[in-house]
Amino acid sequence: MPIELSELDGAALDKMEQTKLRRRVLMLNQHNGRTRIKIGNRESFSFHQRIRTYRVNHCGKTVLRVLPAREFESVKVVSGAEAELLYELAEYLLRRYPSSFRISRLPESAPAPTIGGIPLSWRGKMPVKTIEVVETGEEYDLGVLESMDDVKMGEEAFKIVNRLVQDDIAIMIEGTDGKYYFQAGLICMPGFWRMRDKIGMPLDEMHLSGEVPQFKEKLQLSMNRFFQRLPLDKPVIRNNYSIQIIPPKVIEAGLGTEETLSDIDPEELSWSESLNGPEDDFSDGRRGTRETLRRLSRTGAIVFGIRTNQFKVEELARERGVAARLASAVRSWPEDVAFYKGRRRYRDVLLGFLDQCAEKDGIIGPTEGMPY
Repeated sequence: MPIELSELDGAALDKMEQTKLRRRVLMLNQHNGRTRIKIGNRESFSFHQRIRTYRVNHCGKTVLRVLPAREFESVKVVSGAEAELLYELAEYLLRRYPSSFRISRLPESAPAPTIGGIPLSWRGKMPVKTIEVVETGEEYDLGVLESMDDVKMGEEAFKIVNRLVQDDIAIMIEGTDGKYYFQAGLICMPGFWRMRDKIGMPLDEMHLSGEVPQFKEKLQLSMNRFFQRLPLDKPVIRNNYSIQIIPPKVIEAGLGTEETLSDIDPEELSWSESLNGPEDDFSDGRRGTRETLRRLSRTGAIVFGIRTNQFKVEELARERGVAARLASAVRSWPEDVAFYKGRRRYRDVLLGFLDQCAEKDGIIGPTEGMPY
């Protein structure tokens, strides 16, 4: 969850003009051969859920979208990836967090829902019928998906997924040309990019249009091969970090006024308006990611999981050696990476503060940095 930066010393504080810095980390982990969705503590889960619920209720297709089949294009959509993900999550969450989730199963006499003729069940048990979030008492009936067409089914599955986890989800589908296409997304906390600008694109175009540093030279060919060869039993993780500046906000209490996103999300977890302006006016984005990739067994779709956590730079710097490593990393970024990460906006004040902390730690001079 977000933690505010308090005070800096002297000149550093003057330069900051009481601006806050934060580090964004997007994360999911792998565990025992499966993608490990991490549910935060009660306060963290509730905080994320308030933002995510508001975004889905007020932002529509800006944050939740499932594309229909594109029969005359390269993407021959295999329907049901979102539903498959929901059933997989229900089974996983019950096992990983048995005190936080409860399920009921279809009776043995009931027809089991399937995708491509394969039942949506685990290890010989009947498929999940309902899943309940114990903390809130909210219960969701997975059976409602059966009467819906492909797009509506995908959207409803995403709405339920949204109430179960804290993660953004992107579904990638392989086309007849061997490329992977961004076919569906539940993206409530993008921070630095907009789904509307990327949905429907192949993986290459998503990265090239965002001017991701060194993608064309170093990553394009190998990434396409990697996606094509990703096995079912080996989910992977990749990670990054970025630094965001947030001006102090004056919270004015209003009587009888509707709650706004800035009331719910003063730290701009969902959208970095202080850096990029209003979301509707945005034309270019900068964001680092930590993501997991996992292939679904029935549809073959690849699921991106994106988890956003915020940490106060001051908090990170309290651990001995971290300030020196972070400062070394920021200084070592190649120019294209530095531009992509917006270093010019915070370099002087951030490095000044980190150097102060490193000196207090007794660490002076270059040290091993962090990967970018």
